[in-house]
Amino acid sequence: MDVFRRLSVILQKPDVISPDGDSTFSQEAHKKLKISQEFDSLGFTWLHTFAPCFPVDGNKVTVIHEPNIFYKTVVERCRTAKRRITLASLYLGTGHLEEQLVAAISENLRASGDQLKVKVLLDHTRGSRGEPNSRRMLLPLLNKYKDLCQVSLYHTPVLRGLLHRLMPERYNEVLGLQHMKVYLFDDSLLISGANLSNDYFTNRQDRYVLIEDCGPLADFYDGLVSRVSEFSLQLDQGDQVHLHSSWKYHPYKGKKGEFKSAAKDRVWSYISSTMTQQQNHGISGTGDTWIFPLVEMGQLGLHQDSCVTKKMFETALPGSIIHLATGYFNLTQEYTISIINHSAASFNILMAHPTANGFLGAQGPAGGIPAAYTLLASAFFKQQQISGQEQRIQMAEFQKKGWTYHAKGLWYTLPGQNLPILTLVGSPNFGNRSVCRDLETQIAIVTKNPKLQQNLLEERERLYASSTPFTSETLSQPDRKYAPLWVHMAVRLFRNLL
Repeated sequence: MDVFRRLSVILQKPDVISPDGDSTFSQEAHKKLKISQEFDSLGFTWLHTFAPCFPVDGNKVTVIHEPNIFYKTVVERCRTAKRRITLASLYLGTGHLEEQLVAAISENLRASGDQLKVKVLLDHTRGSRGEPNSRRMLLPLLNKYKDLCQVSLYHTPVLRGLLHRLMPERYNEVLGLQHMKVYLFDDSLLISGANLSNDYFTNRQDRYVLIEDCGPLADFYDGLVSRVSEFSLQLDQGDQVHLHSSWKYHPYKGKKGEFKSAAKDRVWSYISSTMTQQQNHGISGTGDTWIFPLVEMGQLGLHQDSCVTKKMFETALPGSIIHLATGYFNLTQEYTISIINHSAASFNILMAHPTANGFLGAQGPAGGIPAAYTLLASAFFKQQQISGQEQRIQMAEFQKKGWTYHAKGLWYTLPGQNLPILTLVGSPNFGNRSVCRDLETQIAIVTKNPKLQQNLLEERERLYASSTPFTSETLSQPDRKYAPLWVHMAVRLFRNLL
């Protein structure tokens, strides 16, 4: 318990932080929070200043390991949900597995007797790419159940004017995307980094956490998706898009500043009102596990998740261990400085081997992306060498024959302990895209539940078991040592787009 007490003293923070880093609530308001002593002992009271809190029973949290189980879970829940299905993803694929998923939703809607409501939020550019596309896959639901089904397509306000008219499909996606991965079924939440497409259902490794019987948390995420859907374009039965009936700012035809300001206010007012309610009336529910939803929408000026992540890096106890995973290694400069110069924790970083990168073999400039990420990893590795941090910071690459890698998040383990007490899981990759361009969300799970802690350890060990160290020897290999000159130039010019 001495470690817990020290952690609590180090990490406590008196004020609730606004999305741009300003203090919005006083210390007195913070003291009104009714927080269990059990949670306080873990030392993460400061999380309440950044995000709302939802206590849950740790035995109701399931860590899923395999993509095929993720798929089966999503399909089964879509088939059996009684009140609501809310799906937020980058896109929906167009293959046989995706057809079965849509069929499960359709069958449930037909049998529900108008009791079931379905909301789908995708990215406009990614969801409109090619033929067929995500929009075409969902049109049958809109045609059959127009009063029960809503499909929203987020369009970045940055893609406008000449860029909107001239940038080709696929390349226009680099400017900003709807990247949240939230799958809601009644009062159960499945949060992941995985999209709804064939690779993510078969041989693309990601992370998936299912939280059951978590009504308040499910309500929060349903409300979040609803608010993003309001400033997204609405798909109609004729495959046309239009503004939501409650929204007046067009994402690329109107004034960019007005759209961004109104959209930011729509999301942040929702988050802050939830926090204010908890401060005034206490946190409802009990449990041995606490969930903090975190949102990052850099283009809208909302930086909640990155503030929390940076603080975790910088306030970690000496002797603690942070295992950090990302499918695309491109840490922001702030994260890099925090890890190398301002963190007392040891780090084990897991990233994709070039053969496990989803862009391997892609046509055109996209084919150089695996080499670009090697260059970025090499630059970070050299920085830690210069700083003398090679022992404290270890790097590794996920490599599994026939598989690609997309898992991200972190696991935090206290000094002298073996089981993690905190994990971050969701859509952010800890890179410039996640912080500056895309709409992201992940949850911080803080737990005292021994079974859940063990499951998180097993999840982490399964991922790292398929890894090999990233060292000086790695970078001396011929296929790593000589990246094409144009890739070097692209990384210098377009790093913030990766």
